[in-house]
Amino acid sequence: MMSSENRSHFSASCSKTGSIYWKRNLAISLVGSFTTIVAMTLLLPFLPLYVEELGVKDHAAIVQWSGIAYGATFLAAALVAPIWGRLGDIYGRKLMLVRASLGMTLAISLMGMAGNVWQLVALRLFVGLAGGYASGSMVLVATQTPKDRSAWALGVLSSGIMAGNLVGPLIGGALPPIIGIRATFLVAGGMIFLAFLATILLIKEEKSPARKQAAKASGGWKSIGDKRPVIAMLATGMLLMFANMSIEPIITVYVAQIVPVADQVTMISGIVMSAAALGSILSASRLGKLADRIGHWPVISGALAVAGLLLIPQAFVTSSWQLIVLRFLMGLALGGLLPCIAAVIRHSVPDSGAGSILGLSISSQYIGQVAGPVLGGFVGGHIGMPAVFLGTSVLLLGGAAYAWMVRPRDAETNPQSASPGTSADQLDA
Repeated sequence: MMSSENRSHFSASCSKTGSIYWKRNLAISLVGSFTTIVAMTLLLPFLPLYVEELGVKDHAAIVQWSGIAYGATFLAAALVAPIWGRLGDIYGRKLMLVRASLGMTLAISLMGMAGNVWQLVALRLFVGLAGGYASGSMVLVATQTPKDRSAWALGVLSSGIMAGNLVGPLIGGALPPIIGIRATFLVAGGMIFLAFLATILLIKEEKSPARKQAAKASGGWKSIGDKRPVIAMLATGMLLMFANMSIEPIITVYVAQIVPVADQVTMISGIVMSAAALGSILSASRLGKLADRIGHWPVISGALAVAGLLLIPQAFVTSSWQLIVLRFLMGLALGGLLPCIAAVIRHSVPDSGAGSILGLSISSQYIGQVAGPVLGGFVGGHIGMPAVFLGTSVLLLGGAAYAWMVRPRDAETNPQSASPGTSADQLDA
């Protein structure tokens, strides 16, 4: 048997080198996350139409039920993400991806057979409870990739996730007129089933009895030595989603004020919304690679500061092209944040607790995703739309300062060093 000292040495070595299958796992996780996100978001263009088809006739009720059905998934996912992460720490991260892809296959396929709006909402809740393929992929890639390549790998995965968010609504707008709404759900379920097959057949996760024992014994929050970096990353993830989503409710109204031709408002609003996502897709892997080289904390603080400064001129634009360019640049700045957040948590938390803490990170991001539109719409409606941009700017600049203040001091001299309190015994990959 391996001695305790040798096991600790082996565990620390695995944590640095990662799994020998990490490149294959990254490729399958990338394709699977893209596929599942496309299937999840393609219903956005036709959701109100489907709600009406299910028997809701009043216009206000259609809007209300569409919002409830859409938000149900995120609410459920926010509640269970830490639980699935904890179970992944104990029983394996691949198992969580298999569970998520199979659950989503069933739920989304059944949506095409819903008989009323209550069934649709219930199935959307089930997707949130049983799903989480993309977030599970983040955990798998973060824990199986060599530490000096983790931010780059997570950046590549983030690009795939964001690309899915862009492509999904485009497919959802094109398919229903051709094959019908109900058949579109079945196609989406089929796409996720392919991801399920690829996951179960091709992903290879190296087993770690030591990690399983450690996760059962402690894991989670109490396994962390220095909690300040982790708290900072939870706050940063929530702030990132808040900043992205606080602008969404007012974009179309804001564009209408600066575009003279009314018929162009919808098209330009779509371009404005897509510009930030496109910028993030282009920059995520590059900023992740930069973070691997110079350290995650300078990239996180710098990205928040640059995005905060770019929000200020957005409050005073006079033409649509100015807003499009500024949103694109803001997307470039923010693109590296999600992979850096996951990488910092990976470096700051022992492997036995990485899943549950990354699950908490996902939950904090969902909170920002829900709070952003609510507060953004309230401030925009009662104070004025420029106040949304300026208020979000202040929050991002404050977040940049906070992240810089709580960064581990050893990160200044050694970007790849683990946070204080993370010993070789804890890093049992």
